[in-house]
Amino acid sequence: MENKRVATLTLDDGRSIELPIMSGTLGPDVIDIHNLSKLGVFTYDPAFFSTASCISEITFIDGDAGLLYYRGYPIEQLAEQSDFLEVCHLLLEGQLPSAAQKADFVRKVTSHTMVHDQMARFFNGFRRDAHPMAVMVGVVGALSAFYHDSLDINDPEHRDLAAMRLLGKVPTIAAMAYKYHGGYPFMYPKNKFSYVENFMYMMFATPAEEYVPNPVLVRALERIFILHADHEQNASTSTVRLAGSSGANPFACISSGIAALWGPAHGGANEAALKMLEEIGDVSRVTEYVQGVKDKKYRLMGFGHRVYKNMDPRASVMRDTCHEVLCELGLENNKLFKLAMELEKVALSDPYFIERKLYPNVDFYSGIVLRALGIPTNMFTVIFAVGRTIGWISQWNEMLDADDRKIGRPRQLYVGAKRRDYVPVDKRDA
Repeated sequence: MENKRVATLTLDDGRSIELPIMSGTLGPDVIDIHNLSKLGVFTYDPAFFSTASCISEITFIDGDAGLLYYRGYPIEQLAEQSDFLEVCHLLLEGQLPSAAQKADFVRKVTSHTMVHDQMARFFNGFRRDAHPMAVMVGVVGALSAFYHDSLDINDPEHRDLAAMRLLGKVPTIAAMAYKYHGGYPFMYPKNKFSYVENFMYMMFATPAEEYVPNPVLVRALERIFILHADHEQNASTSTVRLAGSSGANPFACISSGIAALWGPAHGGANEAALKMLEEIGDVSRVTEYVQGVKDKKYRLMGFGHRVYKNMDPRASVMRDTCHEVLCELGLENNKLFKLAMELEKVALSDPYFIERKLYPNVDFYSGIVLRALGIPTNMFTVIFAVGRTIGWISQWNEMLDADDRKIGRPRQLYVGAKRRDYVPVDKRDA
């Protein structure tokens, strides 16, 4: 990057400073403000919407154009042509693997699908009705208590081992959380299956019957994982980076990401969209509901995005996947799907939504797909976490390799009391 251009900031007292302007390969320029404190001032940017917190090579988003690239590859191409572990290699290593590299990567991940036997008993510490995300936060964080040989973040071999363990074990833990919540026996991984097949086996198989994966349903879940694998510096990813900046172990960092993802404004969006469709209830109420949205009576979930001001590039892939799954399962006349299609049609033809660029996003369709796959609503965010684990690992790894790595330390605008002197309790005014 060249830092030949500068922006000059001049304060009202005449003091000024030149701030380098940095350019990436794609996206807007960035003003480097790290020397701004020399003037005794900070910037104020709630939620960091106008602040680049890091330099990254992993994911690029252009919300206005509706673009999402992983390492330069459009998400649509990867979702249609690739598979999840190949995408994992791309995000983690920076390149699509050769055939030999892919085979080696798959072998490494597959060799770590089992969890320590004591972890099965660890689940008994949770109530049966505990939310699966609560279990995920606890159990993934607890991996650091079981795998002491991969905690040195300054050792590349430790980091690689931790990455493989997380990729291999998080789906196993997620399936165990589902089984535990429902009172079903744990199903241990079968490494003859592919990554996604194995996850579905651990979720849906029972000791009483043979399980045969349905390739259409497997492909649908694979696409969900690919579409959710990374999404630049979102809340959970930023949480992982901030936790990692302190030198925390990888398992603790990924657990912190899961905790951040649990928030309904982040990972719970597809659940909210599905609940909205259930509340509408019938196609005949769509027009009424749309008018209610305009009147601020109802909230339209699954439309619009904080980043994408155009069509969410993941949504069209998910829409096609929705059709494929429902057709495969004989659910073409599924009530929720027909309702969703009618809502989509009405909203996209209404000037109110067009002017506000409220297009369907990935969450609008993914909830229907997950429901059709037999995944309960309380597991939706867990599925998100399984897919996003590779993004968190890749971002964490990149953060540790950064030349300018420092512990995260945001500043504040203090508006509390000025200095006050302590007054003994018997001398204070009532």
